[in-house]
Amino acid sequence: MAVLLPAHAWVSDRSWAAEMRTKVAEHWDTLLVVYGAGMLTQMHARVESAVVFLRARAQTRPALKVFQVPRRRPDDAAVVKDFERLLARQGGRGEYGYVLREPPGPEQGLHFDRFDPHILQRREDLAGFGAVNALGDLFTFHRAPFSDAALKRGQQLTSSKDPGGVRMVRARDIGRDGTIAPPSEETLWATIAEDQQLAAGDLVIRRLIAPFMVPPHGFFTAEVGEDDLPAAASDQVVVLRPIKPLSRPQARLITLFLRTPLALTLAGPRPATTTMEALSALPVPQPDEALTKALDEMTAAKQQFKRWEQEAESVIESVFLEKTAARARARVIDSGRALRLRVEAASLLDDLGHGVRTRFPYPVAYRWRETEARISAGDAQAAYAAILDTAEQLLCYVAQLVLALTHAQHITLGAVTAIRDKLAGGRSGPGFGDWANVLNEAASSRQLNNLPEAHPLNDIRTLLAHADAEKARQALSERRNDQAHLRRVDPIDLPHAIDVAFADLTRLVERARFLADLPLIEVTDVRWDTFARSAY
Repeated sequence: MAVLLPAHAWVSDRSWAAEMRTKVAEHWDTLLVVYGAGMLTQMHARVESAVVFLRARAQTRPALKVFQVPRRRPDDAAVVKDFERLLARQGGRGEYGYVLREPPGPEQGLHFDRFDPHILQRREDLAGFGAVNALGDLFTFHRAPFSDAALKRGQQLTSSKDPGGVRMVRARDIGRDGTIAPPSEETLWATIAEDQQLAAGDLVIRRLIAPFMVPPHGFFTAEVGEDDLPAAASDQVVVLRPIKPLSRPQARLITLFLRTPLALTLAGPRPATTTMEALSALPVPQPDEALTKALDEMTAAKQQFKRWEQEAESVIESVFLEKTAARARARVIDSGRALRLRVEAASLLDDLGHGVRTRFPYPVAYRWRETEARISAGDAQAAYAAILDTAEQLLCYVAQLVLALTHAQHITLGAVTAIRDKLAGGRSGPGFGDWANVLNEAASSRQLNNLPEAHPLNDIRTLLAHADAEKARQALSERRNDQAHLRRVDPIDLPHAIDVAFADLTRLVERARFLADLPLIEVTDVRWDTFARSAY
């Protein structure tokens, strides 16, 4: 049996819809559900409908196939072919549909995105930011009773000139860019009790959602700042107030996430209005320590750039404010000098050499500086040797980091055993190849696959994980061996050899940019806490 009905009946979690599906499930198994717009001619062309294919209930439940006809389909034939492939599938996902081998119970609405493997994977990926919490665990939800009509009836409306007047934030005031529009001629002002007003740190969300918007956008969300106050929300705005004070990176990340299409998708079937229930259960990412620090630094950088922009604008606008042209010229040149130097210094950060010299750990930075100096001086033999020394120093330093960090995780790599045996046998110390073996083993070690996302070893393991970096490492290793065994490059070929070797070294250093975030710390004293069994 096939049934054509409004999709809301099949996707809603409301009791009446769940009861209907339960009654159907007592006698029928659902084989296939196809969602699409415009199938019911009595309804608006954009209202989604569902064609549900049912079969008399059997002892074992069949797999459920779900398909969604895209609203915009440049190639109808491709959609039909994908549907045909879905009918033949026993599992997995196609372009527009998927197979559920274990169908959900009838009490759960069969919203297409709710069980979509791609969406479920993205939901799990949110934990990669640090942690995931339900929005209801972080905020309380309020919906003010202040409609325009209610304010007029209660004679609460006033004007912006009234000292007790409070600006009303309406749905139209919340922009897609996460800002609250400044007051305009259409802004309403009212007398509102202080305990019903907005506070700094509140999030405001439009209740109205455009259900047919393609492509979809997220919730229209903005954070209330001190500059927006005093203000109150209208009845078409949902107010989220933090249960506990949130850090700036927390609030920023939540606001950004709510404005994404993924947030709207995870909230369930897209209704005409935002419901408290959907928001309360919505999973939102929480930043870990590393991401929090990065967001803090980015925010500080943004504010600093804004101050510099304002300072530059002030200098530019002052050109014709001085009494004489000579004084104006001198002011612009003198005041702009610091700004120009800041820009030049910031631009240098895009230069790899400058970044290595100033941001990398000293053992690597020192060798790199020496290499650049040797190349600049034109001493070909010394420059070539410095390139190879720097490559070995880089691999040695990163390998030492791997050894220290794996030791802290109580993990012993096979390459460490080989180095230990070499030292115990009285042979020469570890060299280029030994350090490369440590890094290659770390890149492929299964023991390190379950490390926390923010663990520094995850970045370090990527150094030789890319084919271009490993190729560069092998080339430099061969050059190092040739140099050590007196198979030196002919002086005529040295200029070309320097160019190629330095390009390989640069490729390795670019892959090692994570070192800029791992500064060396000199520990001068360590004390052991016997009770806590830890050092500090």
